[in-house]
Amino acid sequence: MTLNNVKETGPGTETDVLIVGAGPTGLALACDLARRGVRALVVEQSATLFPGSRGKGIQPRTMEVFDDLGVVDAVLASGGKAPVGMVWQDGSRQGEHDMFERSGPTDTEPYGEPWLLPQWRTQQILYARLRELGGEVSFGTALTGLSQDAYGVTAQLSTGTAATTGTSTIRAAYAVAADGGRSTVRRILSIAMNGESVDPAPMLVADVRIPTLDRLNWHVFPGGSAGYFAVCPLPGTDDFQAVGQFAEGEPDTSPSGVRKLIAARTHLTEDEVTEVLWASDFRPRAAMADRFREGRVFLAGDAAHVHSPAGGQGLNTSVQDVYNLGWKLGQVLRHGAPEALLDTYEQERLPVAAQMLGLSTRIHRGEEQRGAATMQLGLGYRGGPLASGGAGALEAGDRAPDGPLPGGRRIFDLFRGPHFTLLAVGTDAELPVLDDELVHTHRIEAYEPYGKGLFLVRPDGYVGWAGEDMSGLAEYLVRCC
Repeated sequence: MTLNNVKETGPGTETDVLIVGAGPTGLALACDLARRGVRALVVEQSATLFPGSRGKGIQPRTMEVFDDLGVVDAVLASGGKAPVGMVWQDGSRQGEHDMFERSGPTDTEPYGEPWLLPQWRTQQILYARLRELGGEVSFGTALTGLSQDAYGVTAQLSTGTAATTGTSTIRAAYAVAADGGRSTVRRILSIAMNGESVDPAPMLVADVRIPTLDRLNWHVFPGGSAGYFAVCPLPGTDDFQAVGQFAEGEPDTSPSGVRKLIAARTHLTEDEVTEVLWASDFRPRAAMADRFREGRVFLAGDAAHVHSPAGGQGLNTSVQDVYNLGWKLGQVLRHGAPEALLDTYEQERLPVAAQMLGLSTRIHRGEEQRGAATMQLGLGYRGGPLASGGAGALEAGDRAPDGPLPGGRRIFDLFRGPHFTLLAVGTDAELPVLDDELVHTHRIEAYEPYGKGLFLVRPDGYVGWAGEDMSGLAEYLVRCC
């Protein structure tokens, strides 16, 4: 959708949701809303998608999200497993060191370990999916102002180059800030971002090509007093991601500066770095916004929380923010759910973001290894505002496990799509007649990861309500549908 062809969707509004930012956060939300029939206008200040590899690790729980959004096949085809680390010293290999706790896929967890895919490719895949669903991004469009009232938000936008700048105003029912750690939306709303420096040393990250370096390992150069340095092959490309810590001085992100750094920290020469495709510098920081909602405006992704890259939690937590928010916006905008449902976004996601920030910081400081917690499969919303009851082996708020079904199908096949799913597992309890657009109902045989009982699985794959009979289900659905 472009600025010139938005259509009326309600009194005084031109689109349902304005999404500011076309990174993984904004694109994932736009895909989710598009399949729900929710009009979303995505505006991106840059002229193109982000070109770097920065967030390259996709955790198993995010792979499950991508499965539901219809992009997991492209993600699997484009990426690969993280290679085992190879430690170097004085130009010699010292031996392998695996930086991850690995586990293979299981019936309940079909994606068993992190998947490497450069961020630019993840964004391309999501953007292609968005266009398949009829959506679009308005590139070269900057947000310059934002206000709101009881009925919607009003955004001022500027487009074009310095020589041909144009301005426009758009009305939307809601707005979502997916515009990164230096969020313009967050600044306009005067929402504070509080946290700490994880590491006082600045860091450089760059995408480079080094044909003489093997792609079988993640190459690690301890560096001593100079600082840590690593070069990781990016699956599906000819590129490597180089990451360097600076104990002294500031990173030089120019192509010549990157080449000199690689030559100084490794056994490679400057000439062996045939291309420097992209480079940036940053200071590792852990910080979180005071709140994730201000009226009709929501913060998501880096606009709400920024992480150290250690442990690969930033992009993943961001995608799962909007996976939580998207279905709630859809229920309110398309199915008449109470607007109070939107309050649960902050109530559920803020504690999770805080937990992941702490994990990233501990990993960066060497206080914790990259283990099961980084895969985010154990996260859930037990005790939260949308968790009611328990049955069998699960409590409301738990992630709903996958599993095999007769005929080669899987439980995740039943969940795929924008609907709720009512599972009757190993029970002949009477089931209600429900709106099939909103809730799909299935009976399956008893399955140990669930036990026996009735389980209402939310559109984001978590058990919302559970019980041995239908008591309480109708009241729960009124809150969400």
